[in-house]
Amino acid sequence: MKDLFSIGELAKYQKISKQTLIFYDKIGLFRPAWVDPDNGYRYYSAAQLDELDAILIMKRAGFSLKEIQAHLADHTIDSSLVLLRRQLVRIQREIDELSMIRSRLQHRCDQLERADAFRQMPERVFVGQLSSRHILYEPVEPPFSFQEISIATKKCYAASFEKQLPTFLQCGVRVPLERLRQGQFTQAAEAFLLTENTDLVPNVRQIPGGRCASIYHFGDYASIGVSYQKLLRFCDDHALEIVSDSYEFCVNDYLFSFDESEFITQIVLFVRDGP
Repeated sequence: MKDLFSIGELAKYQKISKQTLIFYDKIGLFRPAWVDPDNGYRYYSAAQLDELDAILIMKRAGFSLKEIQAHLADHTIDSSLVLLRRQLVRIQREIDELSMIRSRLQHRCDQLERADAFRQMPERVFVGQLSSRHILYEPVEPPFSFQEISIATKKCYAASFEKQLPTFLQCGVRVPLERLRQGQFTQAAEAFLLTENTDLVPNVRQIPGGRCASIYHFGDYASIGVSYQKLLRFCDDHALEIVSDSYEFCVNDYLFSFDESEFITQIVLFVRDGP
């Protein structure tokens, strides 16, 4: 038809699907200039092309369809400026969040690569310095089994998602030293997520940095006692006094592998030279 475009022609010009145009029509965002009463075919006028461009540009800029519809219903230079300023603030928040997520993922990649290098020497204990860090923690309820540890970990994740806390995408547990001495290597008292200092929730505290002895455990968590025995024996043999509970940091777990033989846990004990 003269001066009218079929839905197929308009979709081709704009490089969008016919289904998109049909959906825009159904929600009242962009309706055809004329619908053939005999067959229901939709046709659009040349005057509508600019309006469709505006919709697609705003969608590309991150506006929701509801925002676009409300804006196009009644807009001026002043109202457009307010809308654009608000969108700039939103985009900056998203950039900041993506930047944080990128740094956290890079942190996990670095950890996995470093731990994989130690796979060739699983017997080795390392003595060095660990920087201080903050944790979001939840107590593990009796009888301190894997199920209770899992529940406490899930509570940490739920709190971090609800409050949008800047976590490092890494969980862990704290095992009291007296339990280690009794051979209760898997009976953690707390589960935690690495995070940053925040007052958004009360259960955040700092793990002080300092000298530590550590070992990487490769394999399922039930067998972690073998690595603990090596670590405790090393501390005894080298006259290192253990001055903290154990902190376990999950380097690779169910989040990145289904195979438990690929699980990696870093065990850390803070130490000082014994008398």
